[in-house]
Formats: sequence, structure tokens, C-alpha cells
Amino acid sequence: MAATSDGWAGMGWDWTDADDIRRRPEEGADPENWSGGRPLHRAAVFGSPEVVAELARRVEHALENGVTALWEAVLSKKPANARALAAAGADPWRPSLGGWSPGRLSLAGPTPELFPAAEGIALSDTERAAAREAHRLTTALGEFYYDGTGLACVAGIDTAEVVRRLEATPVDGELLEVLNELLEDPYAYDMDETLQIIGVTSVPGVCVVTQPWGYAPSMPGVLARLSAGALCYGLYANPKSGNQGSIARHGTIEDSDLHPGGGPDEGDTSEQVLASYLYQHNAYAYACAFAGLRPTDRRAVTGPPDVWVELPRRDYWSH
Repeated sequence: MAATSDGWAGMGWDWTDADDIRRRPEEGADPENWSGGRPLHRAAVFGSPEVVAELARRVEHALENGVTALWEAVLSKKPANARALAAAGADPWRPSLGGWSPGRLSLAGPTPELFPAAEGIALSDTERAAAREAHRLTTALGEFYYDGTGLACVAGIDTAEVVRRLEATPVDGELLEVLNELLEDPYAYDMDETLQIIGVTSVPGVCVVTQPWGYAPSMPGVLARLSAGALCYGLYANPKSGNQGSIARHGTIEDSDLHPGGGPDEGDTSEQVLASYLYQHNAYAYACAFAGLRPTDRRAVTGPPDVWVELPRRDYWSH
């Protein structure tokens, strides 16, 4: 909620009321500043073309967090808002994050015809292939509820090798009864009581480790063991704080506290910006793509897995 002193009191997620947006500056609201960010940037993502045009005629096409409002509209896949900004003078070909311009980034998305073609501006063969695979992968996985799910994608090994590396054993006996109850109600037990149960599924060339109710696949000790001589991406869809990603390679955690499915950041490489755009709001597709996973459906992620196994009890945080 914005502070009352800036003239934008009450503005939240909805920036679609053109009459309201037109009235506020006339009553003293600063069209360049809002306590939640620049009004034009906010409208580019959450507003209507009419609101975008109204604000754009009052302000300069300035930067916020290193990007223009036009970049935000393209990144958020709001083509009508992007066209309104371009009509108001925003430059589609101005370089931004990772060397991408809003116009060139749009060539990889659902509206490649968004701006008139510019001479010499095109995607590389690698970038076009990445865009095609992103469309195929996100379509194959579809949309599903995954809050609370843990996942690890590892390249180059199969189910048997995952089980061997983790020194896991098949779920049976009393633990099988626990598993059946968990599948009916994932929160029937305290998470700490059931972290040792994981599912493993082979997909050509890679393997997926899953846990529908917890973060076990993304624990550092699990990722380190899985990634010996390989590349692994771990993900936990934390219901409290959002998607948390980790990268492990050759037994070492290379990066953690990542935010797959979020937008690109300043300092990202060209490849990272493109992946963030292609897999925005789709953390599981991002994780699959990072590890080179090419599923034709969502079973490897949502189950049922090829096999349920039990991890040995050990400290998986200090790997």
C-alpha cells in the first residue's frame, strides 16, 4: 500500500482504471514517483493500455532497476501495453539486461511480430532452438499445483544409479503403509518424520528425484551425491517463501538460494536472461531445462515415480 503523501494512496495490484489514473496527477500525484516504484513501470505490468498511454505522456522513459517500462511489459507478456509504450516513444531496441533489448527479447516469446522488424536484429540458431524447446517443455508439463514439492534433476544417470549413489533402499513394510497415507494426505505426518522417503524416475538421459511433501531432494547432501561427475538442479517450492533453486556439479554446490521461475536480474548473462523469460512463473520447467531434461509429459515431476525408496538417515545439510 502506498503512503498517502505521494498521491497514490490505495494503489496496489490493479492499475487498470484510466479515469482514476488521469485524476490523480491532476490532484497532485507525482507521475514519476510512487512509494512502490515508478508508476509507469507498475502500469506496464499491471495496467491497461489506456493507463499506460496516460502515464507515458506525462513522464520520461526512465529506468527502474536497470530496465525501462517497455522491458517490463515485454517480460510480463503484455503486448498491448508494450505497443502503447512504443507508440509513446519508448525504444524497443534499447539494450537492457544481458544485452537483450525489449524488441529482441520479444522475438523469443509468443508475439514475435510485436514490433516492426529492425534490420540486423534476429535470434541466433541457439536462441531459436531454446525458445522452441521452452514452448514444447512448458506445454508438455502443463499447469499443476506444486507448492511444497521438492525436486532434483540430474543429467547422465538412471534410476538404478541414483539409488546406488544415495545408498537408498526400496520402501516396504511399515514404511510402505506410511507412504500410502502420505499419498492420500501429504501432511498426515510431520515433515521431519517422512523426509527419508523419495521417488525416483528415469527419463532418457536424465533422472528426476521427487518428494511431493518436502524438500529432501534439494538438500545439499543429496545434490552433492547425485551430481558426482554430473550436473544437477535442485528445487523446493517453499509454500512460505517461494521457489528455491540450487545448482550442483561434480559433487559441489555451485549456487543456491536461486529463484527459478522469477524474472532476470541485473548482472545476468544473456543465456540467463533468456531462460528467465522463457520459463517465467514455471519453476519446474526451468529446473528440467537446466539439467537437459526433455520429458514428453509431467509424470517424472508429478508421479507416480518409477520407484519409491528410503534414504539412509544421515546429516544431509553438511555434505
